[in-house]
Amino acid sequence: MSTLTVVRHGQASFLAENYDRLSELGERQARLLGEYWLTKGVRFEHVVYGPCERQIRTGEIIGDLYRSAGAGWPEPSNDPDLDEFPAELVVRTFLPELQRRHDHLNRAVSEFVSTADANTKRRIFDRVLREVSQRWLSGEVSREDIPTWQQFCHRIEAAMERVKQATPKSGHAVVFTSGGPTAATARAALGLSYESTLELTWSPKNASFSEFLFTSDRFSLHTFNSTPHLEAPDLITYR
Repeated sequence: MSTLTVVRHGQASFLAENYDRLSELGERQARLLGEYWLTKGVRFEHVVYGPCERQIRTGEIIGDLYRSAGAGWPEPSNDPDLDEFPAELVVRTFLPELQRRHDHLNRAVSEFVSTADANTKRRIFDRVLREVSQRWLSGEVSREDIPTWQQFCHRIEAAMERVKQATPKSGHAVVFTSGGPTAATARAALGLSYESTLELTWSPKNASFSEFLFTSDRFSLHTFNSTPHLEAPDLITYR
């Protein structure tokens, strides 16, 4: 059996000018994951980064720790297909139309704009993102130049298949990506519906890892959303 570990990036910089950068906490979460793996003797034969800064930086922090410890870190490859689903584009494109149809979304946007509290903004943003994404998945809103959720899931499945093909027999690969690709990979292992997969997207914690076992004809989930390296409650974040 070979192993595929899928890592969700550390916390990004919500409400900052550049969301894609890891926050200070996100950098710490990544270091703790690398330190945990080193103490457990975890080694990788194949390393793949998604295209986002937050995904790459999470892998770089861990890779630096491995090299400093003399543990070895394979030269990473990059796969643009391991990007997150286009959440920002989906919301920016479809929210104005959905606001006109649904008063509660219009009220939520007004509250988001008027509040100065970051935690309140985060809660409203998550609620709006979740609803707009669900309505996009259902087909209530669509646009030809924006891939569907179903197409996103198929893209991730194909990318993970390439990772598996490039992993040595009985080897261990690690992919640094985001919550959506993590959920889509679980879908491939468990045969989840598209609706359940989207719901699962909101579950992965920052810097969590999920493990999958595979052979040439088998792909199964071993662990999901694991954070044994984040022992203090204030280290656990979702956004």
